[in-house]
Amino acid sequence: MNYILASASPRRKELLQQIGLSFEVIPACKEEKIRFEKPEDAVMDLSWQKAMEIAEKRAGLDVPEVIIGADTVVVLDGRILGKPKDTEDAFCMLSRLQGNSHKVYTGVTLIRRKRDVCESYGFYEETEVTMYPVSEEERRLYIATGEPMDKAGAYGIQGRGAVFIQKIHGDYNNVVGLPVASVYQELKNKGMLPVAFHTQAGCVT
Repeated sequence: MNYILASASPRRKELLQQIGLSFEVIPACKEEKIRFEKPEDAVMDLSWQKAMEIAEKRAGLDVPEVIIGADTVVVLDGRILGKPKDTEDAFCMLSRLQGNSHKVYTGVTLIRRKRDVCESYGFYEETEVTMYPVSEEERRLYIATGEPMDKAGAYGIQGRGAVFIQKIHGDYNNVVGLPVASVYQELKNKGMLPVAFHTQAGCVT
């Protein structure tokens, strides 16, 4: 069984490596389109778009594969915040988030493919994040590092943005970009793990 991560995110790559899964990275390249208003529906659909793009490209190959697609959004007051368009957009996002609680949703799609036959499974995780009040100067200095520019909500909890986070309720890795424990459980429950799967904790069969 081959495993493919349909994402160029170094954070998702690191999280999958953390659990000992051997996989290939083949990023989805098409422009993502949000087609649903509810964030949980939106992220599940976005992750499906990514995984299906790769599944279609590899249709006909005789090697069984599991393709993993994922997408993350930040939601404040019911509004989806994606990646900032520019530095001022990043500043506006951080200004809205500072001193408030928001939610982070990550949708995951697992596609089991053999030749032209695909089975698709999807789920999402939700985590609540509360941010400390952050001064304008702090926001400007943080944006100047460049870190917020490729992050949903304009911050990275695993990077310098960690200093702004007061508390979280839910899966930390979900905020980073991939709820890897849930991914493992879904792979296991759907029979998509190798017969002997080695992790850092030992061997799970």
